[in-house]
Amino acid sequence: MSENLYINHSLSKEEKYKALIPQLISLVEGEENMIANVANIVAALKFSFDYYFWVGVYFKIGNDLVLGPFQGPVACTRMTIPNGVCGQAADKKVTIIVPDVNAFPGHIACSTDSKSEIVSPVFTKRGKNGGNVIGVLDVDSDTLNSFDESDKLYLEQVCSILSQLTDKN
Repeated sequence: MSENLYINHSLSKEEKYKALIPQLISLVEGEENMIANVANIVAALKFSFDYYFWVGVYFKIGNDLVLGPFQGPVACTRMTIPNGVCGQAADKKVTIIVPDVNAFPGHIACSTDSKSEIVSPVFTKRGKNGGNVIGVLDVDSDTLNSFDESDKLYLEQVCSILSQLTDKN
């Protein structure tokens, strides 16, 4: 397990993601505790990108998404699927990019400072439940139009790393 993170903040967004992904894999290598690993992953994401206002994981428990490790101001503790951006992403099993959260029907405003958002589902890969949503990775920005297809591509890779962590517990 590597406990150091090296991100050159002068890199482009895509270059930062490309530098970060292998470091996330190294960061969780050898650690069996899922919560500790998720906490480190969201901290690494928040540290790496200036436009991330809030980043965290919600775990699916029954028909709810329950707050897990996060970085940023206090957040909504529980949301019911399919409500809000997180609930829609979990329900539809797709990444959702929201350029303006105030224009998203049914948006749940955990913080009035949030202006744009991206949410990617995290899937389990083991046993008969393979492919089921076990949570979502939620990232908010305090500026409009912060997220694009590049964020989607790399955050889905982060979700793949998160899904591997579920196999350890």
